[in-house]
Amino acid sequence: MLTNGNNRVSGKVMAAIAVLGAGVMGVTTAYYLAKAGREVTVIDRQPEAAGETSFANAGLIAPGHSNAWASPRAPMILLRSLWRDDTALRFRLRFDPALWRWGLQFLANCTTERNRRNTLIKLGLARYSREQLIALRQAERIAYDEIVKGCIYLYRDPVHFETGQRAIGFLKAQGYPFETLDREACVRLDPALAPAKDKFVGAIYAPQDESGDCRTFTQNLARICEGLGVTFRYGTTVRGLERKGDRIEAVVTDRERIAADQVVIALGSYAPQIARDAGITLPIYPVKGYSLTLPLKDKAAAPTLGGVDEANLVAFARMGDRLRLTATADIAGYDTSHSPKDFATMVKVARELFPDAAHYDQPCYWACLRPMTPDGPPILGATPLANLFLNTGSGHMGFTMACGSSRLVTDLMLGRKPAIPLDGMTLDGR
Repeated sequence: MLTNGNNRVSGKVMAAIAVLGAGVMGVTTAYYLAKAGREVTVIDRQPEAAGETSFANAGLIAPGHSNAWASPRAPMILLRSLWRDDTALRFRLRFDPALWRWGLQFLANCTTERNRRNTLIKLGLARYSREQLIALRQAERIAYDEIVKGCIYLYRDPVHFETGQRAIGFLKAQGYPFETLDREACVRLDPALAPAKDKFVGAIYAPQDESGDCRTFTQNLARICEGLGVTFRYGTTVRGLERKGDRIEAVVTDRERIAADQVVIALGSYAPQIARDAGITLPIYPVKGYSLTLPLKDKAAAPTLGGVDEANLVAFARMGDRLRLTATADIAGYDTSHSPKDFATMVKVARELFPDAAHYDQPCYWACLRPMTPDGPPILGATPLANLFLNTGSGHMGFTMACGSSRLVTDLMLGRKPAIPLDGMTLDGR
């Protein structure tokens, strides 16, 4: 029998809804469920919210960067990465059946037709998610070093610039706004680019894109959730799920057994390991991303917009008195190790673009695992089990897609009609 609040009954903790994972996906899910009046417990192995993938990500909320990674160009990039370390997408040969299954599915999605389909799905979710983020920000007055005046995507080569303009033409046709800028217009938009204006030929500006600190957002939202009655069980590792028939009866952790009416798996790259207990195979594989955070030295020399150096695929975002840089996608299993050389390209690009902005001798390095599906869109909603739901697989666009994904999953859990179709984003749609 469930009552208000969590209860310990015969050595068990009772929770109406158990959300597994306190990253941005899990916390936004808990928020929407709690706002709907549901009783929620969030379980995470870290000592606080946003302790892993959401800890130091790129910080871009970027529907304008929704292009699916699986594209006709991707196979050659992966092939080159076998003998080069300077490619943005790197593949490491290893004996891992899950990697090879995922890789073959990825290659199957590298056609023009599938790339366009997957990009459209991602763009639709990203736009909806941005709307939900704005609504949440206004309702809760939540702050997270947000910059809400667009993102800029820089190009160093004229041919690449033309290719980029053709690519956004496809997104512009869907009604998402972009502007094409020459180098002088780039500097007018963000004067911090003046020292480097001769290094790029132009840029694409997405005025509706945003940036901010995902960790700060998630932790502030977690505190709001606590005010709504959500319980967070930090320092608690999910070991598995207890299944009976077509339902999950309980979540098993390293501390206790937690019974629940409904369960949401929002564990990022670790979702497949837990879903196996429910007899579910998720087409998700971890892709390691690297980030570098630097304290600002001269705020006037720091960027006022988030963006990407498209030649090197280095993303940048100012977060208060810090500069965040991210780059490289390493398909190398569950390894999160890193060394200073992994960040060399980021430092080089940042010094070129913003030479006086940061204390480059005071780096904070980070590497995390991003849950990638082989086609690009996340996996949301129902499973073959009546009370088990998924909110995972958003890859490098977790912050961009979090509010929308979590709102859609919440609507499904509560029997409400989602605001946008979930075609291509469900488990049975794969």
